[in-house]
Amino acid sequence: MADYIVNSGTNSGATPTVPNAVSSTYAQGAPSTGYDQLVQRAYDRYIEFALRSQPLYRALADKKPVQQAMPGYAVTFSLYNDLAKATTPLEEMTDVEAAAMDDVDQVSVILREYGNAVVNTRYSVETAFADIQPAIGNILAYNMADSIDTVVADVLDSSTQVIDAGGPLTGVEIRKAVAKLRGDNVVERQKNLYACYLHPDVGFDLRDAEGPNKFEDVHKYTNPSPILEQAIGVFGGTYVIETPRAPISGTGATAEYSTFVLGKQALAEATAVEARSVLGPVVDRLQRFRPLGWHMIAGWSLYRPEAMWKITSTSTIAG
Repeated sequence: MADYIVNSGTNSGATPTVPNAVSSTYAQGAPSTGYDQLVQRAYDRYIEFALRSQPLYRALADKKPVQQAMPGYAVTFSLYNDLAKATTPLEEMTDVEAAAMDDVDQVSVILREYGNAVVNTRYSVETAFADIQPAIGNILAYNMADSIDTVVADVLDSSTQVIDAGGPLTGVEIRKAVAKLRGDNVVERQKNLYACYLHPDVGFDLRDAEGPNKFEDVHKYTNPSPILEQAIGVFGGTYVIETPRAPISGTGATAEYSTFVLGKQALAEATAVEARSVLGPVVDRLQRFRPLGWHMIAGWSLYRPEAMWKITSTSTIAG
């Protein structure tokens, strides 16, 4: 969709903020001085960007095409299956029967287009009290990373391997997921650790949990830094990343949080056109409208479903 920067207050659906009211006494310099037009509000020309979370889910897509045959609307990956174990002793005078090879398993990634654009106007460039053109590029670049990361998070959230905490996360669920991954021969992501991505609300519950092997007991006699810093670090066979980008469904006390515990090759990515900035053509007669946007053709899919577990939980500080 295209928005006009001159109407940027409504671009994101947010209500434009209005400067705080200033008393008439300050606005006029002093009562009855007659400086109504001479004394005016001043603006800081340096404009801050919105608070942003770090896009990070796309980095989990570590399976990509190696020998792609041709361009196409989808890319199909194939996986060999091993033979069944041969544990029966051979007869000395009897030839073995030939074992049938299993067919390959296949995973398809459908490529789709993603993008966004704005139209900067000559009027806004010439009348704005700050240089808005670099800001537009910055905002579009973040919108690109932010949007794609959300698409990838939704793919991860579609996993059917689910552990339901039945309430707030206690840490048992993470250890259970790690045991399942190791039992399925899933390769760790860093040394002997799997990745665990969870919401800060869920991280609070993990640090606050009671019971055997609780977070604080594990650390307070060995390394108290994670407790003092309120950072989880390594826990239960995972390195833990707290991110507000973790998917949440519902609102309030009943909101359901998704936590991902995964190893290598959990997620596949195929790309026809990498995310890139696009300068649109200036086609109006007076060259007043200047489009700028981003575009990508790519797709993501769970590659080895057994390489990831999703943990669903509530949080004691939701809402």
